[in-house]
Amino acid sequence: MHISFLIHNGYGIGGTIRTTYNLAATLAQQHDVEVVSVFRHRDRPLLPPGPGVRLRHLVDTRKNSPDSDLGHPAHQRPTRVFPRADGRHVQYSALTDLRIAGHLGTTEADVVVATRPGLNVHLARHTRPGPVRVGQEHLTLDSHPRTLRAQLRAVYPRLDALTTTTEADARAYRARMRLPGVHLEAIANPVPRPAVQPADGLGKWVVAAGRLTRVKRYDLLIRAFDTVRTQRPDWRLRIYGGGDQKQRLRTLIDRLGLYNHVFLMGVAHPIESEWVKGSIAAVTSSLESFGMTIVEAMRCGLPVVSTDCPHGPGEIIADGVDGRLVEVGNADAVARGLLELIDDDGLRLRMGAAAVRDAERFDPARIAERYTTLFTTLVARGGGPRSAGWRAPLHRATGALAGVALTARAVARGAQQKQKGHTA
Repeated sequence: MHISFLIHNGYGIGGTIRTTYNLAATLAQQHDVEVVSVFRHRDRPLLPPGPGVRLRHLVDTRKNSPDSDLGHPAHQRPTRVFPRADGRHVQYSALTDLRIAGHLGTTEADVVVATRPGLNVHLARHTRPGPVRVGQEHLTLDSHPRTLRAQLRAVYPRLDALTTTTEADARAYRARMRLPGVHLEAIANPVPRPAVQPADGLGKWVVAAGRLTRVKRYDLLIRAFDTVRTQRPDWRLRIYGGGDQKQRLRTLIDRLGLYNHVFLMGVAHPIESEWVKGSIAAVTSSLESFGMTIVEAMRCGLPVVSTDCPHGPGEIIADGVDGRLVEVGNADAVARGLLELIDDDGLRLRMGAAAVRDAERFDPARIAERYTTLFTTLVARGGGPRSAGWRAPLHRATGALAGVALTARAVARGAQQKQKGHTA
């Protein structure tokens, strides 16, 4: 099969990029796989797409590139397709409307997979008849504004399939969205086996990693660790990541006198070598659409103490077996969960070993097998029925370019000329 992923920006770093590349690289062992990045803002991607995966782009936003599209007139005009309520809306334009429509209207792929709501809208509206159209939900239905949910409800019935990362989110879609004929399935994100040996469970470090944002509630973790250090002053906490809450967290650490116990480590890549320096992982989020860091920590041999927040932790952690689930927003509960594992070496080691074993179900080979089964079934069924009413992509994508008389064929040629990329 020829499988094509459409991603916002494959040249950056983030959970969706890592997930897409992990899946694409595994599928590429048996299939023809490409990743099409809407944007390219640097010369080389920060994360390698993987052997056999072709990476190319549609719009070049590099300032010093001879192929830069920053000065293109259409790039200065607003998008008419990408939903305003999608958080990336400000980066899209009439030019992205043109280039995405040109790509989807001419693709030779058997399966096209889009990776965020705004791109799923493009996928549903502008893919030519024939390819199977699979939308991915990397966040949750509940996390989207009402206006975005309404837009998705209008176009998602044109998809062939929609995948969520958790069963809880799949249930939300089934209950609140009418998707007749659309195959809806929860498929977890793939997390590869680390290139390092699992942690030995002896280091006196608690480790956390993720964006320093409000939803991650690192302030709660820091307050919990203030309780931990009063009973076990020999233990320390490292928090990896960057974000807009860094200074606020630094101030809290200083105010609580934890500057010798809690350390903001910044961004680390790869993170596996940092996980294995610890013995326990901590997650204190108020919401997790999946929980990539939970699985990463488990694959590195760390039991995870996590808040039992929607949606992912409860589907990943077996409470009392490979980690602990504690009450959301309760610093004392977090502290008790950490101290239980800190004070019981045997329990910590047993849970760490169980974490390695249980996290094998998220191996890319297993996740890719599920996607392969899904794609094969849909290709055999045919992606045509939901393509009824499709028209040449420009008729729907160029409202912001009134007066520009271009045929769909001419735009497709232009788009193909601009789609310069490289094989990674």
